[in-house]
Amino acid sequence: MINIPRALLAVSIAVSVAAGIMWTSSEAVEVFIDASRGEIKKIPIAVFNFKNAVPSPGHDLTDILKSDLQRSQLFDVADLKNLGIKPDVNSRPAEDAIRTAGEAGLAVQVWGALMSRGSDRILEGSLYDFARREVIGGKRYIGPPDVIRTMVHRLADELVLQYTGEQGIARSWIAYVSDTGGAKELFVMDYDGYQPRQLTFDGSLNLAPTWASDKRRLAFVSYRRGGDPQIEELDLGTGRRRTLVSFPGMNITPEWSPGGYELAFAASKDGNSEIYKTDRDGKRFQRLTEHPGADLAPTWSPTGREIAFTSDRGGGPQIYLMGADGTNVRRLTYKGNYNTAAAWSPKGNWIAYVCRDDRRFLKICLISPDGQHVKQLTAGVGNDESPAWSADGRHLAFSTTRNGKRDIYIMNADGSDPERLTANSASNDDPAWSVP
Repeated sequence: MINIPRALLAVSIAVSVAAGIMWTSSEAVEVFIDASRGEIKKIPIAVFNFKNAVPSPGHDLTDILKSDLQRSQLFDVADLKNLGIKPDVNSRPAEDAIRTAGEAGLAVQVWGALMSRGSDRILEGSLYDFARREVIGGKRYIGPPDVIRTMVHRLADELVLQYTGEQGIARSWIAYVSDTGGAKELFVMDYDGYQPRQLTFDGSLNLAPTWASDKRRLAFVSYRRGGDPQIEELDLGTGRRRTLVSFPGMNITPEWSPGGYELAFAASKDGNSEIYKTDRDGKRFQRLTEHPGADLAPTWSPTGREIAFTSDRGGGPQIYLMGADGTNVRRLTYKGNYNTAAAWSPKGNWIAYVCRDDRRFLKICLISPDGQHVKQLTAGVGNDESPAWSADGRHLAFSTTRNGKRDIYIMNADGSDPERLTANSASNDDPAWSVP
């Protein structure tokens, strides 16, 4: 494991973009697609093998890039060998390879190389347009060897941006809770499950991480002082921690607002659990709910104007909506007698939550904010919980016991292509997905 904060600082700032040819904005206009629509026609793309002029143990650059592009759901990555194409690159692919790929419908082609400059590594990527028969852009990244994966992720995100106008998610992180060392500590890993790093070393209980919009700060529930749980904040750049909420009683289920200026949470200081919010400094507080039932687990709409939350005010736990000032409270879920842990999509079109199926297993469901459309995304044995959206709204992380121990998975927003990220024989829970 890599400890905080030195390694996280390296990942955050060591990758720099050097001078060179950049993706051209005119090309982006010509090929722009609407990534927010439900059905997207994937872009056929050829990814040639990267030339490795310097060893990169444990890093297959080509496979990393292919996986990133496939995971984006925007590209159809071709199997070049099945097309009879030699994917190897010297300075660029052979002309007959480029031509064969283009004639097979792969108008978009990518290749690159990894080189060294002193102790640093240089990753270069080239974008080729077969219709124009020319390289239309390139990227160069420089950083130490331990951020090679991050450089490839950044290249993948640039390709997503080029063809959609939106940021890709390959450089995002997933924070989570793991009992690898016995206690429940906070960890963070790359969005594809690689490079897990331990963030807290309290030897106690830490729960429910939530990212601020700057990808620098995490709020979470801490039991390190003994007694009642408090909500603390960790600065990943400095390692500094501070207490945000320390009311008598339970202080749980925090979530930052979309802009990172307010934190919604549940507290029991006035008796039963109610929803509150505070400013980013933890100085000004406002109570949002007032009901004999238990209210908890708030989640903000992407506009910051509404909050969904869990309440048992109707008997069993259900999802409710209210304005960000606590007004206009109304029930959202009616199907089933157990619905909890809502997570509002960044696109605003869906709210993910934990539902219970006919066999009493917990599953991940979706509901539209108007309550008119409901979908169950996961099925089978085991309990699926703690849904968390990616910044592009096309993926969900969740925890599941389908393999016995609890692990973190990701899947597409329609429930397809589940992918296991943790497999360390520990219990891994409470995923929270950062921005790229």
